[in-house]
Amino acid sequence: MVQVSRSRSTVQQVNTSHKQLIIGAGFVGLGMAQALKAEGIVYDQVDGSDDIGGNWYHGVYETAHIISSRTITQFTHFPMPDDYPDFPSAQHIRDYLNRFADHFQLREPIELNRTVEYVRPIENNLWEVTFANGEQRIYKGVLLCNGHHWCKRFPEFEGEFHGEIIHSKDYKKPDQLRRKRVLVIGGGNSACDIAAEAARVSCKSVLSMRESVWFIPKTFMGVPTADLLRWWMPEWLQRLMAYGIIRLTFGTHQDYGLSQPNHRIFEKHPTLNNEVPYYIKHGLIIGKPGVSRLQGKKVEFVDGSEQEFDLIVCATGYHVAYPFLPEELQRVAGAVVKCYASSFIEDYKGLYYIGWGQARGGVGSLMSAYGPYFTRCLQLQDEINVPLGLVFKEMGQQLPTTHLSDPQQIFRQLKLAHFFFTWIAKRADQVDAKYPNFENRPLPAKH
Repeated sequence: MVQVSRSRSTVQQVNTSHKQLIIGAGFVGLGMAQALKAEGIVYDQVDGSDDIGGNWYHGVYETAHIISSRTITQFTHFPMPDDYPDFPSAQHIRDYLNRFADHFQLREPIELNRTVEYVRPIENNLWEVTFANGEQRIYKGVLLCNGHHWCKRFPEFEGEFHGEIIHSKDYKKPDQLRRKRVLVIGGGNSACDIAAEAARVSCKSVLSMRESVWFIPKTFMGVPTADLLRWWMPEWLQRLMAYGIIRLTFGTHQDYGLSQPNHRIFEKHPTLNNEVPYYIKHGLIIGKPGVSRLQGKKVEFVDGSEQEFDLIVCATGYHVAYPFLPEELQRVAGAVVKCYASSFIEDYKGLYYIGWGQARGGVGSLMSAYGPYFTRCLQLQDEINVPLGLVFKEMGQQLPTTHLSDPQQIFRQLKLAHFFFTWIAKRADQVDAKYPNFENRPLPAKH
C-alpha cells in the first residue's frame, strides 16, 4: 500500500501508468466501467460526490421521472425490473444504477468524495492527475465522464429582482414552490416539469419561453413515443411521425395561445411533456414570451405585459465544462466538444471526452452499444503511437457542429464501425507510419 502525503508541499506521485482513469460514476461512467471491466482493461474510477449515480443522485428533483422510456434508458444487457413503470422515477433510477454496479461488481475501484483538480499530459504519453487533497497519480489515459448537468447556466437580466432566483438544479421538492407566485424560464424538460408542479401547488405558474417548443407526448396509443422509433428509421421519417403524433395528440400551438416554433422538430432537444398543454387548457399555467427586464417583484415580458412573482426558476440549461483541464485541452465550443468519433482529439492520445452530447433517447441503450466499440478503440490505441483522433481525421471524419444526435443514427453508425473495424485498424497503422515521431506535448503543472 502506498501512503501519500496530503500536504501539497510534499506531494508524492503514485504510478498507476498501466491503468485508465474514469472520472465520474454516473450513468455514463458506470457504463464505461462495465465495458472496460468486461474486456479486462484495468482502471480506477473517481467521483466527487459521496455516492454513485451522478445527476440522478445529486442533481434531480424528488418528483422527477425519466422522459425516455424504461426500454431505451436501461442498459440493454441489464434490463430494469419488470415491476418498473414505463417512466421510472428518480428513486427507481438510483436503485437501478446501484443494482447495476453490484451485479457487475463495479464498486471496488470507485473512490467517492474524490475531486479531480487538474489533469495534464506529461512525458511518455502519460497523464498526471492531481486531486483536491494534493495526491497525484500517473495514468495511461483518462476517460472524462463527468456529465453535463452540473455547471449551471443563468440568463442575463436587465434590472433587479427582489424575490428569490434559483436554477432548476437547485429545485428539489414541491414545497419550494408552495403558495408562491412562480415564474419558470425555459422550454426544456425540466422547465416544463417544474411549471407543471407549480400548477399543482403554487399560487401562480407562468412559463416564459423565448420561443415556443414542440411538445411531444410521452405516450401515443398507450406506447411510449420513444419506443415507436426503430434503428433503421431515417431522421426524416422520425420527424414525420413526430409531427403526426403531435397534431393528433395536441393540435396546434395556436390552440394553446402559443406561437409556432421557428425550428423543425429535432433541431433542438425535444420536450416530452403532456402536462403543460393540459394545464394551459385549464388556466393553471400561463404561457409568456421572453423576459425583458426585472423591477422589484415585477417582471416585464417582451410583449410589454408585467406580472409580480415571488420566485423565478431558471431552467436555462448547463455549460459543458471540464474545469480540471488546462486551456490547451479545452475543446468546448458552446455546447459542442470538438472531438472525432464523439470522444477523440487529434493532437493528444489518452484523453477521451465521453457522454457530452445529448441524444434523443435513453443513455443506457446508447452506452450499451458504444461501450464495446470504445473498448476496441482503446485496445487499438495501445497498438499505435498516434492519437485515434488523428486517425479519424485522416479518414475524413468531420468535427461535430451540434451537441444533438439521433440515437437511431448512432446505432447504425456503430454497427458499421464494428463491421469495418479491421479496415479502421489498417488505416490506423497507415496513419501511424505517416507520423513515426508523434508524442504528446507535455504541459506545465498548475500554479
